[in-house]
Amino acid sequence: MDQHLVIEHCGETLWLLPDKALYWPARRALLVADVHIGKAASYRALHQPVPRGTTDATLARLDALLATHDCEQLIVLGDFLHARPARAPAIVAKLMAWRQRHDALRIILVRGNHDRHAGDPPAALGIEVMEEPWLQGPFALQHEPTAHATHPVLAGHVHPVFVLRGKARQRLRLPCFLIDSSVSLLPAFGEFTGGWTVEPDSATRVYLAGAEQVWAVQR
Repeated sequence: MDQHLVIEHCGETLWLLPDKALYWPARRALLVADVHIGKAASYRALHQPVPRGTTDATLARLDALLATHDCEQLIVLGDFLHARPARAPAIVAKLMAWRQRHDALRIILVRGNHDRHAGDPPAALGIEVMEEPWLQGPFALQHEPTAHATHPVLAGHVHPVFVLRGKARQRLRLPCFLIDSSVSLLPAFGEFTGGWTVEPDSATRVYLAGAEQVWAVQR
């Protein structure tokens, strides 16, 4: 069951989803950041022993979210492909098969730093590529978490995780959404992406994603 959390931000209703994505009902848009398709393959090309199946898992999670939510568009806030090895024929074939399952879906990629190295997705995937910032409604949609002069930012890049600490010195790191009046961050969506521990100030709302639900951190 989708235990999403509904928040109000900059006059818009947004759904924070447990599977590290954001749904914008007014735009019928699913937003994800840092998909990093082909990251494991890129490491294997360097003879690093890393898990297989991460691309299949990432695309299956996108399938599930698109089946659950009424989406006209998928917006990727940067880093769709991880590196040039992600353009290998086997990975492109998986992406093409996935795209055919969602042939009516508009897909927009806001270029991130990895996209610049990997190159734009193959044209046959029908993905529109935008430079940041891409202004939509009240928001500047970006990959880099830098403030915009006139619009609050929704961004990725950081792969934010928050550490919960227990009284017996327990530590639990969980991906999180950071919602701020200036720059808000989405967690990394892709498999095998890791995370960067953040210590936001008291003005920033922190929402953890895990255990099939999203909940606010009380600080």
